[in-house]
Amino acid sequence: MNEPGQPYLYQRRTLVEPDWTRLPGWRHVTREQWESARWQRANCVKNVKQLRTVLGDLVDEAFYTDLLEDQQRLATMSMLVTPQMLNTMVPTATPDTDRFYADPVRRYMIPVASDRRPDWPSHPYATRDSLHEHDMWVAEGLTHRYPTKVLAELLPTCPQYCGHCTRMDLVGNSTPTVDKLKLTLKPVDRYEGMIAYVKTHPGVRDVVVSGGDVANVPWRNLESFLMRLLDIETIRDIRLATKALMGLPQHWLQPDVVEGMERVARTAARRGVNLAIHTHVNHAQSLTPLVARAARTALEVGVRDVRNQGVLMRGVNATSADLLDLCFALQGEAGILPYYFYLCDMIPNAEHWRVAVWQAQQLQHDIMGYLPGYATPRIVCDVPFVGKRWVHMLTEYDREHGISYWTKNYRTSIESADLDALDRRYPYYDPIDTLPESGKKFWRKQQATVAV
Repeated sequence: MNEPGQPYLYQRRTLVEPDWTRLPGWRHVTREQWESARWQRANCVKNVKQLRTVLGDLVDEAFYTDLLEDQQRLATMSMLVTPQMLNTMVPTATPDTDRFYADPVRRYMIPVASDRRPDWPSHPYATRDSLHEHDMWVAEGLTHRYPTKVLAELLPTCPQYCGHCTRMDLVGNSTPTVDKLKLTLKPVDRYEGMIAYVKTHPGVRDVVVSGGDVANVPWRNLESFLMRLLDIETIRDIRLATKALMGLPQHWLQPDVVEGMERVARTAARRGVNLAIHTHVNHAQSLTPLVARAARTALEVGVRDVRNQGVLMRGVNATSADLLDLCFALQGEAGILPYYFYLCDMIPNAEHWRVAVWQAQQLQHDIMGYLPGYATPRIVCDVPFVGKRWVHMLTEYDREHGISYWTKNYRTSIESADLDALDRRYPYYDPIDTLPESGKKFWRKQQATVAV
C-alpha cells in the first residue's frame, strides 16, 4: 500500500551522475578525466580561490566572503572537497547563490559563518576529542574503547574533510581555530605497535581500520597491514572505514585496488574472518552510479558487506523523508546497507548541526516499517565514556535542561581500576537552542562556570 494518505511515499529514483560540465571550471573535463582517481585528487577544492574557479559567478561574492570568514574564525576542519562531492551539490540544476546556500551536502562539507549559531555556536561541554578516543590510546593511534574491539587510526588525513568531523582534534590540517594533535611515529612503527598490541590481547576480536580515511593509505601498505591482522588467529572481524567510497569512488575502482581487495577478501573468507567496508553517506544526493559501481565491485570481489554510518544533522538529513530517501537509495540502488545514524558529536562550533535526543527518538519512530528490517538503521547516541547507545536506551531524561543520563555494561581501557564505572550515570547534552526558555536561562547561568 503506497497511497497518498501515507506519511511517506516511496518512489524509486534511479541514480544519476550529475553533469559536471554545468560548472564553469569543469566545462572541458572529459569522462576519462572525471573517472580518474588521480585527476580527482589533483583537482580537489582546498580554498575560496579554487571554489571560485569552479563555480565562477554562479555564486555571489557574498558567499565566498561568508566562507572565508568561517575558515578564518570558526571552522574546525580545513577545506578539502573532491570534485565528485562538489558535483553532487545542487545536482539537478545550475547552482545559484540561494540553491548553493540551501544545499544539504554543501551545508556540512562547505560550512560558512552564517550557518553557525551566533547565540550558541558550541555547547559549554563541547570538547575537541569529545569521545576521549585519544585518552584511550593503548598504542599511538590505537583506541581500545570496547572490550572486544579496537579502533586503528592509521593516519590523520582523508581525501575530503567533513565540517562535523568527530576526530577534528587529529584529522586534517590545523586551522586558525584548532591546532591539531600530531602523530609522531613513522607509519611502519605505528602499525607495528598496533599489531603488537592486538597479538598480545586475545580478547580483541574486531578491528576497525580507520583514520582519517584508509583510502589515503598507499594500497600496498594497507594490504600489508590487513594481511598481518588476518594472520592473528583471534581476529574475527575487520572493518575498513572510508568515506571515499562515496566521496572518491574512483579510488576504489582502480585496478590495483580492486585486485588487492580481492586478495584480502579471499584470505579473510578462507580464514573465516568477516571483512566489511563502512562508508559515510549523509544525503541521497551523494549517491551516484560511480558510487554504486564502487560498492558493488567491493561486494563482487568478496567483501562480505558494505555498510553506511551516517550522522544526523539539521539542515542535512534530520527529517524522516530525507532519511528514508537516503536509505532506499543506499539499499536499493547502491548495494550499501543502512547501518547507523549517529547524533552529531559534541565538538566545538557544531550546535547548528546537532539534534536533541528526543528528536532522534522521533526520527527512529518515524522511519520504522518502511524499510526491510535488516536495512532499517539504528539511530544511536555515542555517549562519552559509554559508547554507542540506541537513542531509546537512556536511563533518565531531563528535557527542560536537555540532559540525558546513560549507563553502560563494560569498562574502557582506562577504567580497569574504576569500581564504580558500571554503576555511574553518564550525561549527554541536547543543543541548547532546542530547550524551553527556562532551560536556556539555566545554561546561560552555567556557561560562566563550565570549563570548556
